[in-house]
Amino acid sequence: MLPRKELANAIRALSMDAVQKAKSGHPGAPMGMADIAEVLWRDYLIHNPQNPGWADRDRFVLSNGHGSMLLYSLLHLTGYDLPLTELAGFRQLHSRTPGHPEFGYTPGVETTTGPLGQGIANAVGFAIAERTLAAQFNRPGHDIVDHRTYVFMGDGCMMEGISHEACSLAGTLRLGKLTAFYDDNGISIDGEVAGWFKDDTAARFAAYGWHVVDGVDGHDSAAIKAAIEEARAVADKPSLIICKTIIGFGSPHKGGTSEAHGAPLGEEEILATRETLNWPWPAFQIPAEIYALWDAKARGRELESAWDEKFAAYARAFPEPAAEFKRRMAGGLPSGWFAAAQHYVETLQAHPANIASRKASQNALETFGKMLPEFLGGSADLAPSNLTIWSGSKDIAEDPAGNYLHYGVREFGMTAITNGIALHGGFLPYSATFLMFMEYARNAVRMAALMKLRNVLVYTHDSIGLGEDGPTHQPVEQLASLRLTPNVSTWRPCDQVETAIAWQHAVERDDGPTALVLSRQNLAQQPRTPRQLADIRRGAYVLKDCGGIPELLMIATGSEVDLAARAWDRLTAQGHRVRLVSMPSTDVFDRQDEAYRESVLPSGVPARLSIEAGIADYWYKYVGLQGAIIGMTRFGESAPAEQLFEEFGFTVENVVAKAGALLKA
Repeated sequence: MLPRKELANAIRALSMDAVQKAKSGHPGAPMGMADIAEVLWRDYLIHNPQNPGWADRDRFVLSNGHGSMLLYSLLHLTGYDLPLTELAGFRQLHSRTPGHPEFGYTPGVETTTGPLGQGIANAVGFAIAERTLAAQFNRPGHDIVDHRTYVFMGDGCMMEGISHEACSLAGTLRLGKLTAFYDDNGISIDGEVAGWFKDDTAARFAAYGWHVVDGVDGHDSAAIKAAIEEARAVADKPSLIICKTIIGFGSPHKGGTSEAHGAPLGEEEILATRETLNWPWPAFQIPAEIYALWDAKARGRELESAWDEKFAAYARAFPEPAAEFKRRMAGGLPSGWFAAAQHYVETLQAHPANIASRKASQNALETFGKMLPEFLGGSADLAPSNLTIWSGSKDIAEDPAGNYLHYGVREFGMTAITNGIALHGGFLPYSATFLMFMEYARNAVRMAALMKLRNVLVYTHDSIGLGEDGPTHQPVEQLASLRLTPNVSTWRPCDQVETAIAWQHAVERDDGPTALVLSRQNLAQQPRTPRQLADIRRGAYVLKDCGGIPELLMIATGSEVDLAARAWDRLTAQGHRVRLVSMPSTDVFDRQDEAYRESVLPSGVPARLSIEAGIADYWYKYVGLQGAIIGMTRFGESAPAEQLFEEFGFTVENVVAKAGALLKA
């Protein structure tokens, strides 16, 4: 049997060689954490390299994602479909080994990491999902959901504020199957972190309610193993294992310094490192004996086969929950969903109600929640305002089998945690805050989009209509920001019907997150024909028309649709041929075929006017340089909503005046 150190050295060699070949990357963390990874992956991690999506596998997250070669080396050595050619193509175009781990590119990568701190937040989401799914599906003698979440993190993760948000909540929820390893090497790109990071990390996590194993020698396999055993024995707290390591371990001249952090070691230093580690093999060559000791395929098959037998027994005893578990893990929708959702929308159109779209959203949750047990919702302390609780909501802090989570004032952490829940499988998460505070969560929203996660982002208080709270709380540029983000589908509905369809779209979508942007104030319901009702799903549709070729196109969203409708009435009475288009989702409309887009916004009509209480500049793509925009070009003010709308030109009189100027041009 080879010494464990030699097995860990395989990680070090692959990592430094791949970074050197790419001429960029971070060799230090993989070389420093190799011993920890060797013990965890070979002695504890439950996984099957031949089926990376096995439902009851342990989840492993590399939060310090710049050390990606650590993960790629582990995946390659243990038998995932990641050959040496991919490692040799590290950071190159179209390789499956991008600079930071990316979900969907590399088999075995559970989440995209790199923006520091988000990986640990994702891991909290994995642990929440595991515990909640277990509480919902396990039965006495049948634990079909029983796995752990492990996460590696570094100094950067600790310094980022999101780690406080997520780890504080993890301690409060007592997530005993979550274990984090802190790579306490004292080095970042700028040098020794002691000059700017002197936190008592052990005390900090103990204060959160974590079990802390401090002072572990990260290069002593026996000490690492003892720490893991101690952590696994604590069932009612998440555990932090603080490992003292040497960044770039094995590098005789750069190890322990910032030179090993974010740049290749250099050919001469790599030769010296090979000598120091007693690793005589050339780049990208691993001896067969080492491969054999790393290979996890046979053990993975056995582990999954044992779980398959366990699940088969569960299915015989509890056939309905078993079928539901398989449906939810596959991401399918319940039988009858489409017909029921369509019936709900038609009922709303037949029974008009002038209510805020945030209230319409709650009504949709009330209806859809009864059909979708996979909902796992939550709010960043604003549930009474954004109306995300419905009659079937149960707090998972009180009932582990529940479906609702109070996130507290943690917008960034909340969004990254829901990304982890979505990645885990078995749930359709939704989270909520005011649209303005999407800014706190912005990078986690971007990560959801990058990973194309099925995640619903509920944002209420959508404009200056928020009123007296003033410009600090009134969103102006946030709608445009969401719309400009690839893979995010953004909806700003004008009434309860468009709101219900927006929710239906979010539920049915499986290729990215959906942002629902909802009003505080009541909105008048618009009359529609069956054809118009069907066309809402296309992102934009003709709400009011002139019966012939229009002289003017008006485009509006959300609360401004009714304003535009009243202006349309006045302009039509004056003899003008005007078409009003409601555009609840610009991205959905943009994806329609050219014929439909032309039928809604004919290119031969240059006179165009957009009306939205958001940043004006976004709308040039629809109205052109010759059109006009009624929108925001500055921040708001503190005053009642009706006064603000008048102050900033959102009145029938101003719409008619702007339209008249266009018609005369």
